[in-house]
Amino acid sequence: MRNLSGVHVEEFVLVGFPTSPPLQLLLFVFFFAIYVLTLLENALIISTIWLTPSLNRPMYFFLGHLSFLELWYINVTIPRLLGAFLTQDGRVSYVGCMTQLYFFIALACIECVLLAVMAYDRYLAICEPLHYPSLMSRSLATRLAAASWGSGFFSSMMKLLFISRLSYCGSNIINHFFCDISPLLNLTCSDKEQAELVDFLLALVMILFPLVAVVSSYAAIITAILRIPTAQGRHKAFSTCTSHLAVVVIYYSSTLFTYARPRAMYSFNHNKIISVLYTIIVPFLNPAIYCLRNKEVKDAFRKTVLGRCHYPRDVPD
Repeated sequence: MRNLSGVHVEEFVLVGFPTSPPLQLLLFVFFFAIYVLTLLENALIISTIWLTPSLNRPMYFFLGHLSFLELWYINVTIPRLLGAFLTQDGRVSYVGCMTQLYFFIALACIECVLLAVMAYDRYLAICEPLHYPSLMSRSLATRLAAASWGSGFFSSMMKLLFISRLSYCGSNIINHFFCDISPLLNLTCSDKEQAELVDFLLALVMILFPLVAVVSSYAAIITAILRIPTAQGRHKAFSTCTSHLAVVVIYYSSTLFTYARPRAMYSFNHNKIISVLYTIIVPFLNPAIYCLRNKEVKDAFRKTVLGRCHYPRDVPD
């Protein structure tokens, strides 16, 4: 395959984490343990929400979508990394790299929008408690979740249309553990200004706008909580959104640090470490944060793990 710039790259080499063999083994054990635990945590949360009638509410409906998203997220990033540790070969085909990039961008965008939707849900629950059932109906929750998934896949498709048109004819070594936008743009031998502009504009829409929605929702939530006369009432109201707020802070801080830093601060090695935080550690922490901070989820989770036969299931008349 040849073009005007030379030989077209048909595969890329993901550098991953090049270290000594003992440290390679230690990293493999660490990432494999995180991978298995994340799969189990999110699968149990999804099954718990699905099997527990008392959790059939918009808040837990969105949490189920977030857990399913984390399952998909972790399967996009970790398996290839684990395979590279075992085989010492980080090669990935051009098509495989673009496929991984498409799903990674889509899932990242979906999570940004979904976290904003969950913040809006908490805003309605705390600021409009009497009208919440009518304002956040099951049909609206379904439409908001569908909009989150649809916008993420559409944004990713638009980005990939411009990135896949670029020519890669020089070095094929990507100093990362998965195919990300910035390393690919640095390897291209064609004009990348248009692709960079599209990437920036879509990132602005899919990251900044949801972040503004989250900040606006929590500004209104905090204002409403401060108006509650009793300390017990303020604590009860704030406890309903602390789990979501913790997830938002961890995810957005790591994402913005990676993609919104000045170019002078950019370092691929630092970028890889920060990427581990929001692509691997955050999906692992999210279920623990929600379970530890939410009594309903903990109780339902306990019943699911210990066996539902010991607990009578509530069946509506």
